[in-house]
Amino acid sequence: MTSEMIFSAVLISLALLFYSIGVWSERIGGRLKVWHVVFFWLGLIFDATGTVIMMRIAGGGLTFDIHGISGVLAILLMLINAVWSTTVLALKDEKAIANFHKFSIVVWTIWLFPYFTGFTASM
Repeated sequence: MTSEMIFSAVLISLALLFYSIGVWSERIGGRLKVWHVVFFWLGLIFDATGTVIMMRIAGGGLTFDIHGISGVLAILLMLINAVWSTTVLALKDEKAIANFHKFSIVVWTIWLFPYFTGFTASM
């Protein structure tokens, strides 16, 4: 395994850590807070950066297999989650603030699929 692959795997694993902390602390707390949104953005940034490095290692492109397609879907959903959570807090929508975790958990669950398929494919 090259140093770039190791660096990318570390970034993507940090994305899992940050995103999981954001999602599950929001769920347990029952209310979306600014620091949860920060963790969503950190998860997205680390995942996207690690993914770009992995794509470069693989030859610069997206693979049109289950991992590649689900990975793009997961990053898009993470982006939607981060933007939407930012918007919900900015608008001070109390109902959305209290219920936002329902969407976050769905996105997190979908994100796990490409994480683990990428992890197992690299073994």
